[in-house]
Amino acid sequence: SPEQAARMKKLQEQEKRQKVEFRKRMEQEVSQFIQATGEPRRRFQPMNKIERSILHDVAEVAGLTSFSFGDDEDSRYVMVFKKEFAPSDEELDAYRRGEEWDPARAEERRRLRELAAQQEEAELERGPTPPGPPNDYKDKYRHLIGSDAAKAAARTMEANKAYGCVPVANKRDTRSIEEAMNEIRAKKRLRQAED
Repeated sequence: SPEQAARMKKLQEQEKRQKVEFRKRMEQEVSQFIQATGEPRRRFQPMNKIERSILHDVAEVAGLTSFSFGDDEDSRYVMVFKKEFAPSDEELDAYRRGEEWDPARAEERRRLRELAAQQEEAELERGPTPPGPPNDYKDKYRHLIGSDAAKAAARTMEANKAYGCVPVANKRDTRSIEEAMNEIRAKKRLRQAED
């Protein structure tokens, strides 16, 4: 009916007006943020998908970097970063996990990783230890237990050695199983939301 069509048109115009107003408001907020000298990043209130896309666009036009965080539609929010404070992967991961970003703690972790890498490098440079007197398990106990049993015992010891000692530096993924699972779940939810 004509009335229905008129109502629809009125609604669409209203929506369009609201989007334009929202965009204006975001442009003002973003330009305030750019002028705020001591503010490297700003977190906006949770908003719906359309509002988030408008804010991302405003940020991009203003030459800023922006990301959305939050697991479910109701709590998803946008964070806007000044270019010179663009977040590292570590910082983004913290926000994705719903944590506050603590640069000091991250710096400490980075230093520890560097230290571990340096120690490992130093050990590699020292090279293998020069061969000393044979202290091979097999030879040491051959006279007591016979050579077959000694070989078997040595084999289990080598297997244990291979299994047990992984230097921390080689364990690249230091997350707990729970953290890893949470991240996988979050990524799944993200994919579902995008599809």
